[in-house]
Amino acid sequence: MDTHLQRETEQLLRVGITHGDFNGVGYEVMLKSLADPRITELFTPVIYGHARVAAFYRKNLALNELNFNPVRDASQINAKRVNLINCTEAELRVEMGVQSVEAGQVALMALEMAVEDLKKGLIDVVVTAPINKENIQSDHFRFPGHTEFLASHFKGEPLMLMVWRDLRVGLVTSHIPVAEVSTTLSKETIVKKLNILNSSLIKDFGIRRPRIAVLGLNPHAGDGGLLGNEENDIILPAINEAREKDELLVYGPYGADGFFGAGEWKKYDGVLAMYHDQGLIPFKTLAAGEGVNYTAGLTVVRTSPAHGTAYDIVGKNLSNEDSFRQALYLAIDIERKRRMQHQLEEKQLDTDKYSI
Repeated sequence: MDTHLQRETEQLLRVGITHGDFNGVGYEVMLKSLADPRITELFTPVIYGHARVAAFYRKNLALNELNFNPVRDASQINAKRVNLINCTEAELRVEMGVQSVEAGQVALMALEMAVEDLKKGLIDVVVTAPINKENIQSDHFRFPGHTEFLASHFKGEPLMLMVWRDLRVGLVTSHIPVAEVSTTLSKETIVKKLNILNSSLIKDFGIRRPRIAVLGLNPHAGDGGLLGNEENDIILPAINEAREKDELLVYGPYGADGFFGAGEWKKYDGVLAMYHDQGLIPFKTLAAGEGVNYTAGLTVVRTSPAHGTAYDIVGKNLSNEDSFRQALYLAIDIERKRRMQHQLEEKQLDTDKYSI
């Protein structure tokens, strides 16, 4: 690799971390992930949260050696420290495991600050701790989740992509009622999501010619129309168009139970599920607490742990930080791959410009 290119891609990335619902496990998994002092050799953490809340959880977890570098804004961060920006100066009351309006409001404040700094280039990627999708709702947040909120701020078409090792599961529909799935599906939507998934597998994961499996909607992928016609009327035509028009390596539709039960997913680089639980139930079962939620398709990189606020275990030191740690690592890996690809493309353009 070109020495300059290698130096560019190996620079410490500034990872913005939003604290999510501070009454949930967000601080616990965040602080456990950042407790190893060697972590700042890999990236520069920038927490968007609250110093006193962070100190409360640090004490509760007995992570006495974890120190924060308080800064007023992201322009003041120290590359070798765990930086913390207060998203509010108000006094906050921590009620572990309790859903509160205040926690939802402050979760949104942290998210909005991180998004603005991401736009300004003050941080490079963002990793979001879990929010409560009910208490965060307000006049400024009318979205089913992070994915849709981020899509409203950045260019691109979002795809919710669950990642664990070589298993990558994208969703055609995500946070909608199950009763609306069949009426929401269309050939055009499936083709669009297939192209986003294919592009992400190439650009973000370095897979040159991805093989993508598509799941059916109905049991046994409809059994030839016996259990539903969506496969024949919508999904199969979408697969054929993606193959013939877009030249994607797309296969299916497969019955979800047999596909995952028999380990068929191991033969593919990506899987496209039709709805939330069809993809996430087998994914979370296989990932066993290490999965990551990645918002593919946008111009920025955002990841999060593949779990929620887990109110029932807050304060008991039962939270597992593996998913959050993997979210940090994945965000860094994807951003570096994107930068490397960008550098290579620019270098190729320069070469083409001066070649005869």
